[in-house]
Amino acid sequence: MVFPSPTATSQAPNSPITVTTAGEALMDMIQEADGRLRPCDGGAVYNLTRALGLQGVGTLYLNPLSQDRFGRGLARAIAAARVTLAHPAPAHEPTSLAVVSLDEAGKASYSFYREGVADRQVDAATMTAQCAAQPALKIAVTGCLALVADDSHKYLPWLQAQRAAGRLVVVDANLRPAIVPDMAAYQASVMAALGEADIVKVSDDDLHILGFNNPDPLVAARALLAQTPARWLALTLGAQGAVILARDGGAWQAAESQPVKVADTVGAGDSFLAGLLVALLDRPALRAAKTAADLRLDASDVEDLLANAIACASLCVMETGCVPPTREQVLQRLSAGRPSFRAL
Repeated sequence: MVFPSPTATSQAPNSPITVTTAGEALMDMIQEADGRLRPCDGGAVYNLTRALGLQGVGTLYLNPLSQDRFGRGLARAIAAARVTLAHPAPAHEPTSLAVVSLDEAGKASYSFYREGVADRQVDAATMTAQCAAQPALKIAVTGCLALVADDSHKYLPWLQAQRAAGRLVVVDANLRPAIVPDMAAYQASVMAALGEADIVKVSDDDLHILGFNNPDPLVAARALLAQTPARWLALTLGAQGAVILARDGGAWQAAESQPVKVADTVGAGDSFLAGLLVALLDRPALRAAKTAADLRLDASDVEDLLANAIACASLCVMETGCVPPTREQVLQRLSAGRPSFRAL
């Protein structure tokens, strides 16, 4: 048994495959004002994967999806985004669940149900082999729930293999402390994954959870960057936009120049990262780099990365739940006004 093939009116998956993603796919059960729970496709890595596909990126998703109702829905949505499934056969295990509570500003908090679930049925050797079969693969991405200590033995060797193969490794911390019983082990597992990254993405909240507690998030982010081999760090700051720090000392900030009416923040960081990677894939610097070590980015590259990332995040937060924008929607927003940009 495999998930249904795209219909005759559907488009084939994007190709060639240039990005692979590994991590959770789940159902967000979003709590409404009346207490009811509304199911929405979710999971940070799944959201990122869909967002990449919707913007035309050839993307390989490495985690299985369940044969249950939720899993079939996740499979339909990812097929509609023209993403390639590494596991086209449904898994017997159930879909992960997350109960999402929203505060008055629309900011989300999460409780997870993740024991014996489909998306955790992976191993390093299989994921590494699946990536090795993709000759055009340039970028490998993981983060969020894949970084828990219990799953480190699955994802860390895979990350190491991608780095050794010369691919650009991107790790989105996107931390969820409520899911772990041992915070010290969680922090160590996250730092081990960040230790394989070329690009790190964090929020100001992530920095505090990892123990980088300087009240100035830029100082805290620089301290984190110094403890990893990463060459760039993307720091999201909510309404204040985002910053990219370079290992050589460069720093740039961009922020939305248009008003944004926030419905909720579910998937905002995932859409931000997708926008950043879409722009990166379009830059001549990445196309010219034979391996990740060859990649060089200047201020014009960073400006384009941040503009695209912020436009994606802004479009996402205008919708309820994670609704990643298409490439056409992003370009339309950028044509109406680009985010402000400055060197720090």
